[in-house]
Amino acid sequence: MNGPSMTAPALLDLLKGGTLTGEWVLDPRNSSIRLKSKSMGVIPVKGIFREVSGSGTVSPDGKATGTLLVAAASIDTQNTKRDTHLRSADFFDSDNHPDISFTADDIRPSAQGVAVTGALTIRGRTQPLSFDARASVPGDGEVWLDAEVRVHRADFGITWNVLGMVSQISTLTVHAVFTRG
Repeated sequence: MNGPSMTAPALLDLLKGGTLTGEWVLDPRNSSIRLKSKSMGVIPVKGIFREVSGSGTVSPDGKATGTLLVAAASIDTQNTKRDTHLRSADFFDSDNHPDISFTADDIRPSAQGVAVTGALTIRGRTQPLSFDARASVPGDGEVWLDAEVRVHRADFGITWNVLGMVSQISTLTVHAVFTRG
């Protein structure tokens, strides 16, 4: 999944030089958002969200912004009973809050690749979120962003935890492939 990461100066040249200027659309077939959380202290629960969409814009001055949308009900851990519980009001409450969204207000080159700053909304609660990502431009008309993001569930009202056996920290692994819009 990972292409060659770009150095900050190389990415800055592409942003400022106009090579990446324009509208970008998330390619859902080649993108993935995975969830991992520990349960019962040591056993990780792993899943993938099957429905993702998004878009981004790079302005002529090199400013990059974008949005990712995830259908909360599309979680797939390969366990039907667990998936039903994750969709319930105990977790994502997907009937009342069908989308998980991340809006990136600023994406800029950094020593690690790119620094992403924005807001994550889960269950109708929005929290600021910043993280580092790797950026790749594997070919003309395609940009990849790869990141691991740690999220504290309670920040979004997800506090269900029978006997304290579910970790409050979840890790989202994002592989976002954008193509020219």
